[in-house]
Formats: sequence, C-alpha cells, structure tokens
Amino acid sequence: MSDRGRPRPPLALVGPATVGVAFLTLPLLAMVLLAPWGDLPSLLASTAVVQALRLSLVTATVSAALCLTVGVPLGWVLSRGTSGATRMLRALVTVPLVLPPVVGGVALLLAYGRTGLVGRQLYAVTGWQIPFTTVAVVLAQTFVALPFMVVTVEGALRAAGPDLEEAASTLGASRWFAFRTVTLPLIGPSIAAGAVLSWARALGEFGATVTFAGNLPGVTQAMPSAVYRAFESDPPAAVALSLVLLAVSVSVLLVFRDRWRAGVSPW
Repeated sequence: MSDRGRPRPPLALVGPATVGVAFLTLPLLAMVLLAPWGDLPSLLASTAVVQALRLSLVTATVSAALCLTVGVPLGWVLSRGTSGATRMLRALVTVPLVLPPVVGGVALLLAYGRTGLVGRQLYAVTGWQIPFTTVAVVLAQTFVALPFMVVTVEGALRAAGPDLEEAASTLGASRWFAFRTVTLPLIGPSIAAGAVLSWARALGEFGATVTFAGNLPGVTQAMPSAVYRAFESDPPAAVALSLVLLAVSVSVLLVFRDRWRAGVSPW
C-alpha cells in the first residue's frame, strides 16, 4: 500500500508522539554531540578500555553460542507444546525479560555461589567457585539473553507451523532428519536474528553481572561495568565506551529491523 492510501494519525496523537520521540532521542543525541571525539582514539586505546572491550566481546560471543545451543531446542519445545505444563515453562523461561537484573544476579548467587544450591556441591567436589570469575560473567549474560533467543525461535516456529515436518514424516523421514533438513533451514533467518539479539543483550548486561561476577578489571569488568566505574573517575572514557555500546545497539536494530517488523509474537 502506498503512503497516499494510508490513514493519517489524528492530530491529537501527533503532539504526545513528538514528545515521546524527543524524550527517547535527545539523550542519545546529547551523548553524540558532546562526546570527546578528538580524544576518542586515545581513550579507546587505554588499557582498561581495551580489556573491557575484549572481555565483553569474548563473553558475549560465548553467551550467544550457549543461547543458540539450548535456545533453539527450547523454542521448538515451547512452540509445539499445548499443555498447561508448556505454558508454565514458557512463563518461567521468559521471567528474565522482566526480572530486574540485580535480582537475577542475586538468584544466580543463590544457585551457583559458594554456598548456593549447586555451587555448594561444586565447591565441595572441586574446590572451585564460580562467582567473581569470567565464567560468572558468561552465566549472567546467558541468563538475561537466553529468553530473546527462545522467544524469537518460538515465534518463527509458530508462524511456520508443523505441516512441513509432518509431511516429511509421512514420507519416511525421522523427526530428527525432518528437523535438520526442513525446519532449521526454514527458520534460519530467525535463528540468526535471535543469536544477534542475544549477543547484543549479553554485551549490554550490567546488573546481574556486577552482582554475581563483580567488577574486577581484566577478569569480570565488561563494558557496562567499565562505564559505571569510569563515570566516577574518568567521564570521557565512560562516554567513549557508551558510544561503542550505542553503535552496536543501532547496528543490530538497522540490520534486523525488517525481520522484527515481520515477526510473529509467540503469545
């Protein structure tokens, strides 16, 4: 449909919409306009910033890989199930989307801390504890990023429906073969979108990471944590790191905007 044939929004909505746009974009515009662009190369080349960038890129990539490994099967299970147990499982899986990140960090400590539900046994057997290590950063990032992968994959599978899988089964294909050769290629773009979403969410995670992994430079200090620490002592460095995170977020939106617009909600 052409723009000429589309209904125009009522004038009563234009004003509030303009206020909303200004409210959301002015802070970002201020950060771009007031950024120390001349000092940006030297700021990004500092040891602390380089360490935070490297740690964030590595841990976010590992977290995205974990989300991909378990998120696709979990999305398939949720998309095909219709029982009350499936609905309850969906609610549990998506809780991290609305859970305050700090609360997620506390939950991770209670589960995997030295005296936690699982961490206690791990420490007793191996003498190794997860909190305040790089592994804790990965777990915290995966905890908050996994629902993005699951929701994206489940929505794609629900939109595709089970008809093609059932047709392959009637032709003699096993369920695993049908999944590999029919379903995966069909939802491949959505899996890629979910992986990038999970990677971007992991890259920007702060609350759960600080609570569960701490803020140790070179060990657990990812970019958001470095922004928080730098803002207290070196605001230009904090702005430089913030610009990197902003650039990543905008890039993700631009690359996958069409798929999100065409996406189907799993609810």
